[in-house]
Amino acid sequence: MKKTINKYLPLAYGSYFNLLAAISRQKAADNAFRLFCTPRKGKVRPEQHDFLEQAKSLRLKAANEEIQTYHWQGENETVLLLHGWESNAFRWRNLIAFLKRENYNIVAFDAPAHGHSTGAILNVPLYTECTKVVADTYKPKILIGHSVGGMNTLYSQEKYPNEGIEKIVTIGSPSRLKDIMNDYQRILKFNDNVLNGLDDHFKALFGFSIEDFSTSKFKGHLPKKGLIIHDEEDAIAPFSASESVHEAWKNSSFLRTKGLGHSMHQDHVNLQIMDFIRS
Repeated sequence: MKKTINKYLPLAYGSYFNLLAAISRQKAADNAFRLFCTPRKGKVRPEQHDFLEQAKSLRLKAANEEIQTYHWQGENETVLLLHGWESNAFRWRNLIAFLKRENYNIVAFDAPAHGHSTGAILNVPLYTECTKVVADTYKPKILIGHSVGGMNTLYSQEKYPNEGIEKIVTIGSPSRLKDIMNDYQRILKFNDNVLNGLDDHFKALFGFSIEDFSTSKFKGHLPKKGLIIHDEEDAIAPFSASESVHEAWKNSSFLRTKGLGHSMHQDHVNLQIMDFIRS
């Protein structure tokens, strides 16, 4: 029964947006955008609780939300970890173990609508506003982001250039908003009238179009040293996204893997990250 609901619910949403767009494209876009930004999961599960409780730190006000930060204190450089969609700071548990062994000062936080943070929605511009507040508070030198968290690391340097950031790692990160919205349209099967309304919505809210937003076009991160990690068989974020970012980012290295998927928690991936941030 659950599989049937999961199969047909997106189509029901798409049909609703199509009907609504015939009356008001703006209202259809508002609804489609809200759904697009609403995670279905990502709150802290019981088995994640103890690990995160050990490091619970400041709750910071950002973008009208309360953001839960976590701090594993160390005397080495400060590393800020940024999780992906429908996740939370627990996703970094394996890398945190490596960082703690070398006494890095580790900071992570739950994005809005995720983990112990408040909120109902998340998008990259909202994530970036929260990242600025956390970065201003903890002063990291290194950013490491997975998936949408990696997309956020590059947008944050575009919108709020931070000279204190010296190195950036992205893991399995998308690049083009157009690719993401095309997938959204494909899954829900809404028409181009809805898509065009969404484009207008992005322009009105954020000042950029769907076509404009691509991390491969951004320049704020280019002076930093970068490590881009992506698996050729990633079914969530296209491998070509990281290829395009690496091509434009001359100060970056590219770690290509095969068969590791999207999450990339493996020890040998974390060891490559450690080698990079030490260098």
